[in-house]
Amino acid sequence: MNDYSSYLSPFSWRYGSPAMRRIWSEEHKRRLWRQIWVSLARVESRFGLVSQAQVNELEQHEDDVDMERSLEIEKEIHHDLMAEVQAFAGQCPCAGGVIHLGATSMDIEDNADALRIRESLDLVLESLEALLASLADRIEQYAELPVMAFTHIQPAEPTTFGYRCAVWGQDLLICYRDLSSLRTEIRGKGFKGAVGSSASYADLVGKENLEVFESGMEEELGIGFFPIATQTYTRLQDYRVLSRLSGLGAALHKMAFDLRLLQSPPIGEVQEPFTLKQVGSSAMPFKRNPINSEKIDSLARQLAGLPDVAWSNASLSLLERTLDDSANRRSILPEGFLICDEMIATAQKIVDGLVVDQNAIQRTIADYAPFACTERVLMAMGKAGANRQDTHERLREHSLASWEEVRNGKVNTLAERIRNDPFFLSWLDPGEMDGLFRIEEYVGSAPERAKAMAASIRHELADIHIPRG
Repeated sequence: MNDYSSYLSPFSWRYGSPAMRRIWSEEHKRRLWRQIWVSLARVESRFGLVSQAQVNELEQHEDDVDMERSLEIEKEIHHDLMAEVQAFAGQCPCAGGVIHLGATSMDIEDNADALRIRESLDLVLESLEALLASLADRIEQYAELPVMAFTHIQPAEPTTFGYRCAVWGQDLLICYRDLSSLRTEIRGKGFKGAVGSSASYADLVGKENLEVFESGMEEELGIGFFPIATQTYTRLQDYRVLSRLSGLGAALHKMAFDLRLLQSPPIGEVQEPFTLKQVGSSAMPFKRNPINSEKIDSLARQLAGLPDVAWSNASLSLLERTLDDSANRRSILPEGFLICDEMIATAQKIVDGLVVDQNAIQRTIADYAPFACTERVLMAMGKAGANRQDTHERLREHSLASWEEVRNGKVNTLAERIRNDPFFLSWLDPGEMDGLFRIEEYVGSAPERAKAMAASIRHELADIHIPRG
């Protein structure tokens, strides 16, 4: 149960999934520590350092994490890992004396962190796969639905809503590929002792056996090790992880920011899910605020700052180790993953429940699309032999007059103005001009490329059902 009378991180109860919180829980961390100690004992038993009876006893109590006892010991000795060693040893009267044999704290902690990072990446990738699949559905559903595109937050030319979704999908697919690649490159520190020289293990198993020893530990833990380490694995790994997560945050932020703009009543072309009893504002009962999109952007803003901390940890780790990364790593790694976890889940909710208002889309098109079609008229007139400068000036005059109509809340009459102008009628017949103002014919290859992006996403997802271990 949460203690609501004391400070709680929002990531411990409000944001993030139970599965992600479990990975970064104190209990799971200590269970991983114990798993590593048991693996270490198994490999050391091959060199006659640990008996099979001792290994059996350690295995028997591997999952018996007793947080109350461990924290009680930590209060006395002020070292969390050694407190866990003592708590584990207290449960193993025969094997307690061989726990942590030859190891330094970071041999255990950094390998456990690498395992947690990899577990977390698996969760992120799994949820991102589901989001991409849903987005591919939306891309295909709206691939041919014309909408006004905006540049500089000003109406520009037509595109399709599916193509706009494909922009978001492409960004997320890039992030998915980046994170998938990173997942295969995560490495543990290995077992190299206090400064990375493996001196303690060389004394235990023999220098000539160090390669076999570490290979055995890689096989036990199911993860490769960096060939070079100091007291820690290179902190560039944390920086790479948080940078890739931050990249995902940028992609989700862009999508959410676009959706916030499209949900504003002057445009109003989409709505994120809004439940029957949901309250939009304590003061303004009519409000339907885009709180899900805003939450994504708020969390992404926080995520964007975490790589800076990891950069400092990597660049300021003097010589073989300083401890000034330790405290912040307790939060930047779990919070980086929990932020991504929450953002993806929220984006999934938005995409699945997104309401596309085609009436609002048609209003925007009616107001602004005729201006974009003047480019088609200019090209058609040029092909027919009309003077380009004269045509441009006549289109400019009609456009400015029509823009004033739209600004004053009137219907845009630009198409009618051009159709009825003898200057244009002398070069183009009415039927040809009507065709130039058919908006669905002025979206270029947007529908086809949107569908192709959806197909690329589905092809990528079809190849993922391979164990990641």
